[in-house]
Amino acid sequence: MMTKEDIIALAGKYGFEDIGFTTAEPFTSHKAFLEKRQEEYGWAEAVGLALMEGTDPKTILAEAKTIIVLMEVYFRQSYPRVMEGHFGRCYLDDDRVTKDGLAKRIKGFRSELGKHGIQTKVPFNLPHRVAAARAGMGTFGKNCLFYSNRVARKSSWVLPIAVVIDQALEPDEPTIEMGCPDWCRNACIAACPTRALKGNGTIDPQQCISYLTYFGRGLTPEHLREPMGLYIYGCDRCQNVCPRNAAWLAADLSPNLKVVAKEKDFRLSDLLHMDVAYFEQKIWPHMFYMSSHDIWRWKMNVARVMGNTNDRTFTPDLIRAFEENQDERVQGMIAWALGKLGGEKAGEALSRFRANSHGTVHQEICKALT
Repeated sequence: MMTKEDIIALAGKYGFEDIGFTTAEPFTSHKAFLEKRQEEYGWAEAVGLALMEGTDPKTILAEAKTIIVLMEVYFRQSYPRVMEGHFGRCYLDDDRVTKDGLAKRIKGFRSELGKHGIQTKVPFNLPHRVAAARAGMGTFGKNCLFYSNRVARKSSWVLPIAVVIDQALEPDEPTIEMGCPDWCRNACIAACPTRALKGNGTIDPQQCISYLTYFGRGLTPEHLREPMGLYIYGCDRCQNVCPRNAAWLAADLSPNLKVVAKEKDFRLSDLLHMDVAYFEQKIWPHMFYMSSHDIWRWKMNVARVMGNTNDRTFTPDLIRAFEENQDERVQGMIAWALGKLGGEKAGEALSRFRANSHGTVHQEICKALT
């Protein structure tokens, strides 16, 4: 039988920066929270995330006795600035599809536990952040994110990974509390452009830019287009302004060469004009919340971003993309972007497009021309 000390050493062997232990008791308060706020979280059940079921570890592993929480720092190296401006950092080196980094280390850790007769499960739907707090590894922020007590200069650039096992181990002392200083003046709440953060550690996930970029339905509402800024997939706004993250943001980090190598595939123009083959080979393996059936949403997001850059060098790309695409959501956003950029070329193109347009696209063109 492995001891707690053996497992701690094993986590270090596989490169995890921290580890904590908690019981496999149900997360009853979290379940009550989800039940109370179905209006905001009901969509998660609809897309198969099964958050309610994940609040009881025994639905994941019938013999569950302990939850081991491994702590991964996902922002341990720097990323190209242009990619940080368009994508949430937690997605830039995500290997849940390619399985060439973190996935291998988790597999190795579980494999060694298995050799000692310990059954393991790594659930996607267990409340990982709550488990980490229950294991005494950190506290919560007003932005609803988890902040480490011990690694990454106590920042939120961490990913708790819950491993449910069938061996009883002594749990660590919980730290389920808000850890933000009084003097922060609610920086994250004030900085959230779409007003998703509601205060007191609550959020309306369906107003969050991250949700809107990959789960938003239909043409992005006009009142959200400018606030969503330059983000195509995900958002780090509340983390970038947080005083608790300042120390880590000031750290001298070596570049992540894996991400540097794929930067060329994520240029705005290439994303706007990509076909299904390009998407499936270069984009989806790294950012997979949207399938090739949702490629329209990628292009709509890119068109919005181009409009928000105030850079008229994107005008020719937008005009070409309008002619290439038949999807009214993409065309509608392109019309908005051209109107926002303005200029003679944009105006001429919009006037030409208006002649053969109808419905939503026609309305967007008419607004853009005014």
